[in-house]
Amino acid sequence: MTDSHNSGQHKDREAAAAEVRRMWQPTPSWSQPDPNQSTDAESSDAQPVEETEEQADALSQDFPGDSWSGPAAKPVDQPAPWTQPQPSAPTPSWTQPAAESGAASWSQPEEQDDEAALEAEPAAATDDAAPAQDAGQNSPVFGGSSFHGSGQEPGAQPQGAQFPPAQPPQAAPAPQPGQGGQPLSPAAQHFFPQGVPGQQAQQPPKNLSYRADELIQALPLPREAPAERGMRSMLKLRPGSTERSERIARATAATAFRRPVTIVVANPKGGSGKTPTTLMLAGALGQARGGGVVAWDNNELRGNMHLRTHDTNSRSTVTDMLQAMPMLTQPDARLGDVAAYLRHQVAGQYDVLTSATTTYAQIEAKDFDQIHRLLSRFYKVLVIDTGNNEGSSNWREAMKAADALVIPIKWKSLSCAAAVQMLEELDNQGPEAQRLIRRAIIAVSNGPGDVNKEVEKQLRPYFESRAAAVVDIPTDMHVAAEGPLDHNALQPGTRRAALDLAARVSEQITTALNTPR
Repeated sequence: MTDSHNSGQHKDREAAAAEVRRMWQPTPSWSQPDPNQSTDAESSDAQPVEETEEQADALSQDFPGDSWSGPAAKPVDQPAPWTQPQPSAPTPSWTQPAAESGAASWSQPEEQDDEAALEAEPAAATDDAAPAQDAGQNSPVFGGSSFHGSGQEPGAQPQGAQFPPAQPPQAAPAPQPGQGGQPLSPAAQHFFPQGVPGQQAQQPPKNLSYRADELIQALPLPREAPAERGMRSMLKLRPGSTERSERIARATAATAFRRPVTIVVANPKGGSGKTPTTLMLAGALGQARGGGVVAWDNNELRGNMHLRTHDTNSRSTVTDMLQAMPMLTQPDARLGDVAAYLRHQVAGQYDVLTSATTTYAQIEAKDFDQIHRLLSRFYKVLVIDTGNNEGSSNWREAMKAADALVIPIKWKSLSCAAAVQMLEELDNQGPEAQRLIRRAIIAVSNGPGDVNKEVEKQLRPYFESRAAAVVDIPTDMHVAAEGPLDHNALQPGTRRAALDLAARVSEQITTALNTPR
């Protein structure tokens, strides 16, 4: 048992040493017949097969498939390894790195190699001179294609014997673990746990950029959330085209602008739908953005927004806010201080600043500027409802501060005529007003019986050519009732149209902010 144990340790060392020698000297020429040797010398110095087998060392017994360790005995009908067909390239196959094709690597044993090694172990333990042919021709220890048949393509024609040149060719670089090379076998790893000395460490790839924006753009996009309505929601499927377009509109309406923006809703004709359009737009923006929106009734005398909104905890108006302006403009003023003069609409998540309910005070341009600066400190989006007098100073100041213009109309002659006259008047005010017209959105909101098909046929092409878009808001009986407008009480189609209006306006504001003047 001691001899067998020592023999096993000796074989492990021999196997490891043999693999290291093969890695550093991949083209040993002493194992191949010398082509320059004469025939007479071969015949005179040749030894019988039995004598060669008796002189085989332990290394040839452990690795019977290696042709370089010594001439292993072959069956009678088995041709010599150097007479087998070789690849067309003159360089022997063992001097080239193993290809990543179907053949296994020469340094990684196959499943059948373990069985061959187990069969060879008892024979080697009992008799150190056992013939190497017991392991079999078809079970090489290192797996894959053997040294004498690794480069043969299927169906290739046999070639003559090919011998290495007198001087060995340039040895290929030793395989490096972790860099695309072949790893060491378990026996070699026992003696070289850190790898073969002299191998270079893996170098990091070059020309890599570590900019934060590029790395963020390289991240995979988040998965789309499943549908929220209908059968697709029950089956956890992706949303349909209608729901997906609604999500896109909601995301567009929630665009984060780089500064507070002002949206002006204007049409000189009374009853054209300015106040309902202002409240629906503010509610759609407030729900999409989660707050930060205020609707302001900028009527110089008396508007009707206080009649179309819910009276929450405040009955204050713009007049009360102007009286408290010295306190509200202090550096330590807070949003809660300003909110005491506003009406919060829970359904649409927006606040409302109503106009005066009496006629003893008229809002001027200087008043508009003070209120506009104050609201811009605490709100991100201001939606301003205007009066019917284009000549008032606060109306003109609102147009100067506008980032986007919304023109509500009905398909009626008087409503459309007033909008056309306003556009012509703004067109004569200079380049800024002309750009505002090109970014304008036409909001068509008809009540019951308000649609005149002939007017729509004649004027729709005109508004589509002058403005950026025309958004149709369907008739809603909740709006036509002329009571407080609750955003949740609107019909689904009305809320969807209001969201489209908010998305269109956000697109035009984004264009205006990104276009140099």
